[in-house]
Amino acid sequence: MSDWKKRLTDDLEPVLSMGDPRPKISAYNDMPYAIFRYPPEDEFAVRAEISMLQTRLESLGKRVTRISLAECTLSALEAEGITPEALAQQEKVVGLDAVADTVHQVLSQYQPLDRAVLARMPPDGDPAKDIVFITRTGFLFPFYRTSSLLEQLMGTVQIPSVLFYPGEMDGVAGLRFMGILDAEHNYRPRIF
Repeated sequence: MSDWKKRLTDDLEPVLSMGDPRPKISAYNDMPYAIFRYPPEDEFAVRAEISMLQTRLESLGKRVTRISLAECTLSALEAEGITPEALAQQEKVVGLDAVADTVHQVLSQYQPLDRAVLARMPPDGDPAKDIVFITRTGFLFPFYRTSSLLEQLMGTVQIPSVLFYPGEMDGVAGLRFMGILDAEHNYRPRIF
């Protein structure tokens, strides 16, 4: 069994199965969310395991909501009249850095990603029943760092949530997004 699969079933799942997972999912009352880290190359296997985890939790009476950051990003771009095809064309003309800056501006200023995530949270969420899985995080690479999203969600999320994060550990609490970007060491949520 892979390291990430063992952590998913032996560490994260028991916490999410609890009547109220918030005290075990995070040490902070205003941040009832955690990060589940896995190797980027295992994305498709992790997606399959997330589906099975969702089924197991729902069989215990939990209600699981999935929020895809890929869908949030594409919706934000569409709202600004930007298509993936236009971005690909622009990359050829101005380069990846300029395109990444454009997408980052859309997600941080014009169509804030945290608002898109909050809009997809269950409106009648019950912290003892609901769980949110934030998935497809790799879609944000290299446009947007997840540490920004988590900081912006602080104090607004009441439902136990898990951000599924493709990356590598760097020290005790540092994470390297996609195993490529420099490590971000200010993650406060619990890392599984």
